[in-house]
Order: sequence, then C-alpha cells, then structure tokens
Amino acid sequence: MVQSLNTKVDLVIDATAFTGISNYGKIMIGDKGFEFYNSRDSGKYIQIPWEEVDYVITSVMLKGKWIPRYAIRTKKNGTYTFASKEPKKVLRVVRNYVDENRIVRSLSFFDVLKRSVKSILKKNS
Repeated sequence: MVQSLNTKVDLVIDATAFTGISNYGKIMIGDKGFEFYNSRDSGKYIQIPWEEVDYVITSVMLKGKWIPRYAIRTKKNGTYTFASKEPKKVLRVVRNYVDENRIVRSLSFFDVLKRSVKSILKKNS
C-alpha cells in the first residue's frame, strides 16, 4: 500500500489523470502535496509535493464558466494533466498552497495560431 504525503487532507474528489491513457481515480489535496490514486491499480499513483510545483495551468473555456482540465507543471518531472468533477473547487484549494501568480491560464487555440504565424513571419524577414 502507498503511504500518503499528507498529514491533513483538505479535499478528496473523483478525477481522471491523463498519462498516455486515462487513469480514473481520486485526487487528494492536503498540507504536504497533491496526490492522485488510481481506483483499480494501487501501484499507479502520482504524488507531487508543494515544493515541486512550478505552475498550475488551467484550460478555461466559455469566459471562465467551464474549466475542462488543469495541469501541474513540476520543477523536475514535467507536466501532469488532470480533470475532475468540480475543478473550481480543486483550484480554490490548490490556491491555498500555491502562489496565485503561479496559477495561469493556458493559451487558447487562436493564441497558439497567432504565435505560430508571427514566428513564421519573423523567420522569413
């Protein structure tokens, strides 16, 4: 059995982790870190201490009314993407442990397109 990082748990919620294939389980947010545990296989888990979190990236749709998924970028191990039943509640709890300036919006489709066009034009000139 996996030992939890947290000594005090603030929120436990059903979630999906996108790690190549979708893993269904629960997110546990506590005083020491962000944890995901797979509901079927106890060997598949993700534990991210708060000291390792670099950015929390949110995908915002419909002018902030819908947040389909969010990602946690760590300092060493890359980016982990999650979706949960109530993402606003999850992000409010995460905001207690991560600086508000480190919680950012992801680029929209048109922002990515605009950047790529500017890059192509910059290379040609």
